Amino acid sequence: MKIEKNIDLSPYNTFGIKALASKLVKVERVEDLQELAKKGELKIEDVLLMGGGSNMLLRNDVDGLVVLNEIPGIEKVDETSDEVFVKVGGGVVWHDFVMWAVGQNLGGVENLSLIPGSVGAAPMQNIGAYGVELKETFWKLEAVHRESGEIHTFNKEQCEFGYRSSVFKTSLRNQYVIARVYFRLQKSPHLNTSYGAIEAELKEMGEEPSVRTVSQAVINIRQSKLPNPKEIGNSGSFFKNPIVSKEFYEELKKQHPDVVAYPVKEGVKLAAGWLIDQAGWKGKTFGHYGVHKKQALVLVNYGGATGEEIYQLSEKIIEDIDSKYGVKLEREVNIIK
Repeated sequence: MKIEKNIDLSPYNTFGIKALASKLVKVERVEDLQELAKKGELKIEDVLLMGGGSNMLLRNDVDGLVVLNEIPGIEKVDETSDEVFVKVGGGVVWHDFVMWAVGQNLGGVENLSLIPGSVGAAPMQNIGAYGVELKETFWKLEAVHRESGEIHTFNKEQCEFGYRSSVFKTSLRNQYVIARVYFRLQKSPHLNTSYGAIEAELKEMGEEPSVRTVSQAVINIRQSKLPNPKEIGNSGSFFKNPIVSKEFYEELKKQHPDVVAYPVKEGVKLAAGWLIDQAGWKGKTFGHYGVHKKQALVLVNYGGATGEEIYQLSEKIIEDIDSKYGVKLEREVNIIK
């Protein structure tokens, strides 16, 4: 384990933002994390944890230690007649884990295909797509406390999963490094094809629903709508879909009858992409950055943009949507100041 100095972080964040880290270390073992903690290297105010770098925007250089979680491994640890329990290292690429599950014909994560990022980062925001959230297959996780170096285990209830949220983004923010995540995968999958365009894509593919074909349908849909970060810098959906009360939704619908929304337990979830599109932001470019032409939720770096420029663009969009619709958008991406 070697700590490097003055490292350019552009290869490590999917926005491709150039920012310098004064110190950087790559961690491949849980014991390395514990050693760093016991040496005081993981102090809350001094460290930035990175996995796939897919859910963050770097506004400035990082004057402190950057820890790259590269803990490997996918391992079956138990099974029943219905389920297989799997342990996955926090540094494993999320899509690689999904492809492993698909290859084993184990269900539960196929709708989450092609989501960028690492397994260790996935529980932090309870990643979700096409009607499925991580919490539905989550069993438990092991995390290293950043001050004591102790390994603590969290079950589903203790993680307090919400919409794009968990306890690690709220009351325990910056207190742990997620080292390993355990999943419960289905031997006889309950496939979810009703969300979005999955059924239409399966029909276009001429395929019956299965773990493999649902995964491929999701991949096809995502590739048709979302830019590849290796080609255009981005972090996927930049904003959360806002949840409003039924009363607010009914008033909004009177003024905008075609507003895209769907009911949830907490009220009504509005499609943030629709709001941004209708407000005229979709496809707008500002030199070397802008809003993607196919998906209004995605802010993009065409090359050479700073994190501050993209942040200020998000500020303008938030203010505009608030003034036009009375809806306050929240960023899904973590802003690193």
